[in-house]
Amino acid sequence: MSSSDQQYPPYGDPSYPADPSYGDPSYGDAPYRDPAYGDASYADAAYGHQDSGVAQTWEGQTWDTSYQPAVPSGPRTPPAPQQPDAAATAYLPVQGAAPAQGAFPLPPEVPYDTPTTTLRAVPPEPAPAAAGEPAYSAPVTVGNARITDAQRARAEGRSPIIEPGMQPAALTALLGVLMAAGAAVGTYGLLVPLVLLQAVTAAGWFRLNGMWPARQGIALAFAGGLAADAALLVAGPEHAPAAILGTLGVWVLLVVVLQLRSHAGAEERMYGLMATVASAALTIAAAGHLAAAPDAVIVGGLAVAVAVLARALPLPGAASPAVALLAAAGAGVAAGGMTGIGAAGALLGLGAGVCALAGHRAASYDYPSRFVHMTAGVALPLALAAPAVYVLGRALA
Repeated sequence: MSSSDQQYPPYGDPSYPADPSYGDPSYGDAPYRDPAYGDASYADAAYGHQDSGVAQTWEGQTWDTSYQPAVPSGPRTPPAPQQPDAAATAYLPVQGAAPAQGAFPLPPEVPYDTPTTTLRAVPPEPAPAAAGEPAYSAPVTVGNARITDAQRARAEGRSPIIEPGMQPAALTALLGVLMAAGAAVGTYGLLVPLVLLQAVTAAGWFRLNGMWPARQGIALAFAGGLAADAALLVAGPEHAPAAILGTLGVWVLLVVVLQLRSHAGAEERMYGLMATVASAALTIAAAGHLAAAPDAVIVGGLAVAVAVLARALPLPGAASPAVALLAAAGAGVAAGGMTGIGAAGALLGLGAGVCALAGHRAASYDYPSRFVHMTAGVALPLALAAPAVYVLGRALA
């Protein structure tokens, strides 16, 4: 605090020493002399000009685009940490101040410890073949025994229809004979091979449509078949149409409700809905064997067995279906002679044979796999023959 008695000289008093820089027009052009840079001014040292009357040019540190350091192609090893020099760190220059002339050179490269190596692709060694399996090379489209028939047919541009072959036909014939034998025993004797047929039908239809695993849909379709069997056992053969159609209607409604609760996309839900409804319908329709007359089941089962075996024979073109139908009619005549149907068994056998060939054809479409042949190829001929066996059996027996 200054005393109130302190007297200040009046403004404009000539006895008060004036500031030499006040009112001097050249004061702003006077350079600041920094002893650290000798005679050069601070502005000259920092901006690289000697005369304020000329254009300023930048001569500070910049990027050197002509310098490209070599990068080794081998595995990189981080360089060893460098010990700082005590003399270099004794003086730190002022931040933002650059030397008057030139730019700092880039630091020299630090060599890597590991030598440069050339990388080359090494092909993986083939996996050793397991015991009992033939060794194989890289997969090709022609001449490789390990690719599937569907892959070979697609690569060679052949038809997408691939017949199941003799082994699925033999299983179908065995299942047909078991159903005929079960029908001769009684209703509950027929129930065991019928349940097996319904299980294989449900699984085979989903796999034929490319949906696997579809455990919920398969279980739902198979449950529909069991519900139809139970309804037939309770209602009796005289109420078979009502029991089968009622079960089918309830199951279609159940499938629709379950699909509406699904969180999948609209297209996927529609595809799953159609596949599940078709699988449930085929599985429930197979219960028609349980509602048919026992003699009709015997004739139909034997006719289907002979028809699929004849269809699997290596016969040319249209001769194979014709031979299969003739064999089914002949088996119907033979089985009708052993039962009470008689010669009318030829018509029943022919009808069952036509349905069996339709199921055989459905299991052969769109490059089916071996799993399709061993499920849908086995079950569809017998499942599709059930309506013909029921209708023709009631008309002829």
